[in-house]
Amino acid sequence: MSGEYELIVGLEVHVQLATQSKLFCACSTRFGAPPNTQTCPVCIGMPGVLPVMNRRAFELALRTAVALDARIAPLTKWDRKQYYYPDLPKGYQISQYDLPFSTLGHLEINDPKGRFAPKRVGMIRVHLEEDAGKSLHDEAAGTADSRIDLNRAGTPLLEIVTQPDMRSSAEAKAFLTELKLLLMYLAVSDCNLQEGSLRVDANVNLHIDSPEGSIATPIVEVKNMNSFRAVERALDHEATRQYEAWRETGQKLGDVPKQTRGWDDAANLTRPQRQKEESSDYRYFPEPDLVPVRVSAETVAGIRAALGELPRALRGRLETTHGLSTYDSDVLVSQGRALVEYYVAVAEACGDAKLTSNWVQQDVLRTLNESSLDIAAFPISPRHLAELLVKVRQSEISTSRARDIFAAMLRSGRTADDVMRELCIEQLDESVLVELCRELIAANPRIVADVKEGKTKAAAAFVGQAKKKNANVNPARVLEICLELIAQL
Repeated sequence: MSGEYELIVGLEVHVQLATQSKLFCACSTRFGAPPNTQTCPVCIGMPGVLPVMNRRAFELALRTAVALDARIAPLTKWDRKQYYYPDLPKGYQISQYDLPFSTLGHLEINDPKGRFAPKRVGMIRVHLEEDAGKSLHDEAAGTADSRIDLNRAGTPLLEIVTQPDMRSSAEAKAFLTELKLLLMYLAVSDCNLQEGSLRVDANVNLHIDSPEGSIATPIVEVKNMNSFRAVERALDHEATRQYEAWRETGQKLGDVPKQTRGWDDAANLTRPQRQKEESSDYRYFPEPDLVPVRVSAETVAGIRAALGELPRALRGRLETTHGLSTYDSDVLVSQGRALVEYYVAVAEACGDAKLTSNWVQQDVLRTLNESSLDIAAFPISPRHLAELLVKVRQSEISTSRARDIFAAMLRSGRTADDVMRELCIEQLDESVLVELCRELIAANPRIVADVKEGKTKAAAAFVGQAKKKNANVNPARVLEICLELIAQL
């Protein structure tokens, strides 16, 4: 966003659906197989073959569209999108054109960092299509050979086309992050960008304020972005490039065609690829070998009822019921439904939502990341972690001692009480703490004088001395007692 122009962004997101077989044949969709080993006459386009729709793929697509609050068409059909490319063996792609299975819909986005206000990004359409194959270019060896792998040809893709509602690269990244999270909650895709399970193209142009009024630059489609960070960088670059191009052309934009450009991540710039195609260039016509699909209102209602609590609703519950901040709820929800359920169980059992949030975000998540464990296999149950946090909340043990106990619980799977007995950790009686603090004050007149002069930070030295005398002391309580006793002198 600049004071001289407004960035306009619409996204086209292709999501590979989590099916075992392709959209119109029984070939496997498993990633990483040797080239051209997961093909059959149907997906390589041999003459006379007939496609058969994968029902599971259609069900996953419906689930996504319903979660996006899209309008589900009672009747949808298939179309042939015709273009020639080496990795498209049939010479056409089976897709959907004028009667997609869903239209409209929206996704709410916000930014815990406050870079933009919460907004609703609208959808133009969500439809199904088959993927093309993959071109492999051997440029590193200097021979510039190209090979074709058709393992991916026919894989079911869900194409999500947004309205041009985003006004910054940060909004585009937030949309993609939220969409990926939703898809993971729905279990419709693994969304692995490195394997191509989620791919993004961006349509970008500028609305520029000029003495002649608002001027719109020609739309550029940006491709080859393989991470959400790359999307952000590509959009920022493209905005600057289009603005500079407009200034250099003297505001003459009428003869500039729409363009497709590829993102070069290493060079941090976009490069021209070709003139952007219009829908008429693909010569769509109805697919003659596939019958239309009917979707009943009862089917849609059943899917909606089975969706469960989705990310936006989960954040709302954590913020209203448990009093978490937007940031804390976003961190927890972004880790998945299972972790949220673990957090809720601990928070309700220990009675302190914020303390639980801190421990789950810091200690539990760190352990999961370091060990590559799933929360379902986490060795400390919600009840046992809650028992430990109750002791922290009631000042029976310090946070540092609690972390020692937590580490031992991880290793042994035992309860906090069992570990405390083994490590000889016990809560000190209040009278013992007070007597210890009196001894420290009597032995440190210089610190007492500093505290009386207003240098309260000097009292921190009492904590270190107290821990040397008894490792079970609560540092926070020692500090409180010492300051109270000094105030009485």
